[in-house]
Amino acid sequence: MNRALRFSAWAGWIAATLLSAGPAVCVAGDLPMRNDFDLQSALEETVGELGLAGDAAAGHLAVALVDVTEPERPRVAMINGHEMFYAASLPKIAILLGAAVQLDAGQLVMDPSLEHDLHDMIRVSCNACATRVLDRVGREDLLAILQSPEYGFYDRQAGGGLWVGKPYGPESAYRRDPVDNQSHGATVYQAARFYYHLYLGDLVSPEQSAMMLDTLARPGLEHKFVRGLSEFDDLEIYRKSGSWQHYHADSALVVAPHHAYIMVALTESGDGAEWLEDMAPRLHRLVVRPADAH
Repeated sequence: MNRALRFSAWAGWIAATLLSAGPAVCVAGDLPMRNDFDLQSALEETVGELGLAGDAAAGHLAVALVDVTEPERPRVAMINGHEMFYAASLPKIAILLGAAVQLDAGQLVMDPSLEHDLHDMIRVSCNACATRVLDRVGREDLLAILQSPEYGFYDRQAGGGLWVGKPYGPESAYRRDPVDNQSHGATVYQAARFYYHLYLGDLVSPEQSAMMLDTLARPGLEHKFVRGLSEFDDLEIYRKSGSWQHYHADSALVVAPHHAYIMVALTESGDGAEWLEDMAPRLHRLVVRPADAH
């Protein structure tokens, strides 16, 4: 089946408009680390209305909301934006990036087995699939990509970021992150930054950007953010979540008819999944006001 036929109009546009470009890296035009005052105030008010201000103050919740409707002028709001959390399966987006980088470099070749593992790793969070892809990318090679100046998705001087230092299975961690000793970790800022550059189309080559978008599309687990957004029509959701014990995480690039935004949340609470479901429609409305939806 022609892959392009499976893409949304927006994802197809990303691929089509960048066909002449080579592999790109995400250093210029980066996501701001400073917050937009109005969006920040609205985010903090929303977290308070949900009764979660105390949990955020105690370090049990981190949230990022980025309005990318005008991608050259993103509006950023964050709570605990640069704090490392255990992120369970959310850092599988880093393994997806590693595979895309290696495919661009000719160090991996897409075959049916790899394509199947990539899709199941993201859409249904298959742990065995994630470990197989991780080993094809190379465990230390992935950490080198994440920490490289070209990508910078883990920066110990800025609080950390995306980290995969353990297979998704019973094996012990082979390298924990230097900031917070996490085996599978993330900050909401760096997870949001991943989606921002994927949305811009400058993360990897056009071919691999299209592959990554297709892999993140059509989530197979309808909980957390996805369930919370189910009341809204005509949304394209590119998403990866994660859960383990009392840790719950979600991340998504959401494209609406006239708006686009990124939301990421990391929690340390047995109620975290419910927090994320309740939060999603409220964050959506902070970007997509009812008057703008028509």
